[in-house]
Amino acid sequence: MKNLVTCLCLFLFWINNAQELKVETPELEVKAQVRHTIDELREFIAIPNDALDHSDINRNLSWLTKKFNERGFNSSVLPTEGESLFFAALPMQDDKPTILFYMHFDGQSVDPSKWDQPDPYKVVLKAKENDIWKTHSFDDLKEDVNYDWRLFGRSTSDDKGPIVMFLNTIDLLKKNSVEIPFNVKVILDGEEEKSSAPLPKAVKEYRELLEADFLIISDGPVHSSGNPTIAYGARGITSLTLTTYGPINPQHSGHYGNYAPNPGFQLAQVLASMKDKEGRVLIDGYYNGITIDESTKNILNSVPDDAGTINTHLAIKQPEKVGSFYQEALQYPSLNIRGLASGWVGEKARTIVPESATAEIDIRLVPETDGNRLKNLVKKHIENEGYFVMTEVPDVSQRMKHDKIITITEGTVTDAFRTDLDNLYGNFLVDTFKNTFSEDVVQIRIMGGTVPIAPFVNELKIPAFLVPLVNPDNNQHSPNENLKIGQIAYGIEAFYGILSNKME
Repeated sequence: MKNLVTCLCLFLFWINNAQELKVETPELEVKAQVRHTIDELREFIAIPNDALDHSDINRNLSWLTKKFNERGFNSSVLPTEGESLFFAALPMQDDKPTILFYMHFDGQSVDPSKWDQPDPYKVVLKAKENDIWKTHSFDDLKEDVNYDWRLFGRSTSDDKGPIVMFLNTIDLLKKNSVEIPFNVKVILDGEEEKSSAPLPKAVKEYRELLEADFLIISDGPVHSSGNPTIAYGARGITSLTLTTYGPINPQHSGHYGNYAPNPGFQLAQVLASMKDKEGRVLIDGYYNGITIDESTKNILNSVPDDAGTINTHLAIKQPEKVGSFYQEALQYPSLNIRGLASGWVGEKARTIVPESATAEIDIRLVPETDGNRLKNLVKKHIENEGYFVMTEVPDVSQRMKHDKIITITEGTVTDAFRTDLDNLYGNFLVDTFKNTFSEDVVQIRIMGGTVPIAPFVNELKIPAFLVPLVNPDNNQHSPNENLKIGQIAYGIEAFYGILSNKME
């Protein structure tokens, strides 16, 4: 009996220690994988990826082909009317549901003079000391990596970082002999940063290849709280360029300042007529079709935003009044002046009446609104303000015929999308993240930014979810873009959780 008790105690001791090891080992494995991810990301970032440079995109496609093939994927470069897409899939099994992952490997253009490092495509390691970012050698980065340190470089966060996190998650799953309970497909976009115009036609063309049960998009930052985040949609976008005209050439403001119509004032009056003093669009019918019931408002209120923190970050006293709080504001289409130009400013300012004035407008769309319809509403509003609307620069005869002329050119439309919050696959993601991170999951009905996902949703008839992975303060699209090393660990754990858990 004594021997039996001793054996039982030893067995319980072994079980407890095994449980402790089971908790600690994955953490150590993740840290080692994070260290490898950093090296591989540096290699990937070193290949410039300007969305406007065809040769850049081709070099990135070669790198992706090599790296995915090394992990056992079957890969293809899919030609489109623009830049090619990259597709990869693990060997398929008929009895498994299929996940399609979307990310993009192109990046915004860079102006090296605006960066705090010589070359934005050579990753720099930095740590914050006394509110100052101090550069460190990568030799200082051991396997026990400091998760607060950051990697600075173009596309570290948007969107090469998540791609390399995904590849290293596959490595870790193989190392642990985990059977993935899904078929896995990956589609990587090479011109997301210039609106992915060829994507709708390409999705139709490659429909059979892309077929899946649900779509996960890994792009953009987690919620500012740092909690695991799932977004069920994203706003779309379209744009307009408005140009008004004064004298056919710039004129001396002393001679013609009270005589020649000033295009800057004309344009300012047109723009001011579109919104009230609190930021709400006045264009008739602009918000038609949008209703927010109490149930939806409760969902929006569940997002842990803090108005004071947001306002302090923006250095604004009061926000506009399109919605009563931040998440509600995102449920409506926006009307934004993203740029204004007329004459010269600063040291180059001249005493002239300019010949023209131009405003660049972007419109963020929601699923209830059609981009072409909203553009037509804007044009109709401008016509009602007394303007003759053209699509090209007026010639002399046209200038002499009309009192007020405006040229309007239109950008393409990227549609919004939104998946129901009670979707089966969405519930799986929420449960997976709760179990993986032991934290409340932030569920966002629709994100403010745009990703070109509507073609997949519309053509493949599948639900789509945004699973953002990078830090909120990553400076994407801007100088000094960065990725917090702790977010690499987060990304690997997020992908690992998704790809190792069976759906109930």
